[in-house]
Amino acid sequence: MEGPESKPTRAYQSVRRAQGAAATREAILAAAMRLFLEHGYGKVTVNDIAHAAKIAVPTVYASTGGKSAILGALIEEAMRDPIVSETLAAVDKASRPREVMRVTAKGVRVDSQRYHEMIRVMEAAARLDESAAQILARSDDGYRKALAHAVHRLAGMGALRPGLGPEQATDILWFYFGRESWRILVADRRWTWDLAEQWLGEQAAIAILKPDVLG
Repeated sequence: MEGPESKPTRAYQSVRRAQGAAATREAILAAAMRLFLEHGYGKVTVNDIAHAAKIAVPTVYASTGGKSAILGALIEEAMRDPIVSETLAAVDKASRPREVMRVTAKGVRVDSQRYHEMIRVMEAAARLDESAAQILARSDDGYRKALAHAVHRLAGMGALRPGLGPEQATDILWFYFGRESWRILVADRRWTWDLAEQWLGEQAAIAILKPDVLG
């Protein structure tokens, strides 16, 4: 017969197992990200990741899956970053169109700067792996939905240029705030993140807002 301590003991063991599994997953993702950056996605194998994380290969597959699944897990974690929900909340609270544009530009800049290296990995992986390309496409879709949220707020304020519909306005924001724009200005042309944020935000505002709300 089990004693009164058996249930608390099982609960404790369950918590320990969950903590151990989380630590293993974290070690795998950290090792994978480091190797992807150092050697390129295409040259890294699951064996390499297991060795770097000091974990058996079967454990890697059981915890996170194969290489594309590991990349997907890294991206999913990035997409859960609080900066996304914080930016959307700030957009909803903004009382003026210019403020909507300002907080959108700021939020996108913070997210892009924080995950600049991961975006590099994603883009390289997408050129080699169809699964990675699909992961990148899902990430871009989530990004566009966040920009569409800002456009919806601006449309509700009656701030969009005459004849400019929400879908086209979202396309314009994607042109200015999408990953390519930040890569060109910051990585390729060596602009500072501050300067890129300021310039892209201003150009995006001019492109989609009515002239009478730009002042």
